[in-house]
Amino acid sequence: MVKAEFLNPSASVKDRAALYLIKDAEEKGLLEPGGTVVEGTAGNTGIGLAHMCLASGYKCVIYMPDTQSQEKIDMLRVLGADVRPVPAVAYDNPNNYNHQAKRYAESLDNAIWTNQFDNTANRRAHFETTGPEIWQQTEGTVDAITFSTGTGGTLAGSGMFLKTKNPGVKVIIADPPGSVLYEYFKSGKLERTGDDSITEGIGQGRVTENMKGAFEKGIIDDAVHVPDRDSVEMVFYLLHEEGFFVGASSGLNVAAAVQVANHLGPGHTITTCLCDTGQRYYARLFNREWLQEKGLLEAIPEKYRHALQ
Repeated sequence: MVKAEFLNPSASVKDRAALYLIKDAEEKGLLEPGGTVVEGTAGNTGIGLAHMCLASGYKCVIYMPDTQSQEKIDMLRVLGADVRPVPAVAYDNPNNYNHQAKRYAESLDNAIWTNQFDNTANRRAHFETTGPEIWQQTEGTVDAITFSTGTGGTLAGSGMFLKTKNPGVKVIIADPPGSVLYEYFKSGKLERTGDDSITEGIGQGRVTENMKGAFEKGIIDDAVHVPDRDSVEMVFYLLHEEGFFVGASSGLNVAAAVQVANHLGPGHTITTCLCDTGQRYYARLFNREWLQEKGLLEAIPEKYRHALQ
């Protein structure tokens, strides 16, 4: 089963975190009317925050890696955000987009850095909304959940809630190439598995605060590794066989769910989510030349290639 998170107001699962990050700052008195919301994001959290800022009268400044799709950048600017693409560097580099966002927020009055990776209001959003919805919508029959992780909020928050309802629910990381979480779960080492992924906004080089609590409380039961070829193939399967126009992280999630289903066997309910819409990746993921350049064209069955641009 999939949760259609692309049907949220800003068309991604990150709306949940965006709402809770701003509400948390307001409740703590950190953000007053007319203030500025600053975040480092690969795109979807920024889009959710930009929507929230428009509705609430805040200014929005987004720092993001310059590797992100132009569609996301254009959308953020349409929503009134001040978008600042910066070179993509590792988290331990002081010029990482998250650190730049933090420094800029600290230089302003009446401004917050929402800090989506390590602010556990993100995780709480999913503990209070996504997890309960999964339990209700599956009528308590869910056997396992699997989500890709960027901040880790969706997996950790949903998993923590579901374990309170049924400790037997399996909580499984879905990890792309270039991320360390698969290996961290398997061996305790922060070592990358494979080269960089074409997926955006997921995978990690560290354990965020949102994920740390899940590891410390023994919430995580397993991890699966999903190659880009599997994610891309699933994107086109979902489009042409199921009618879902979604991005690569959604393809990865469903490919991971298939792995989990094959492992658990028939008669089990596995839940994941379709994170966002494919419209945000149109110029890349659905472009023949780009796919060829990335060595992924052959991952798409011939019968689906007629729709490529």
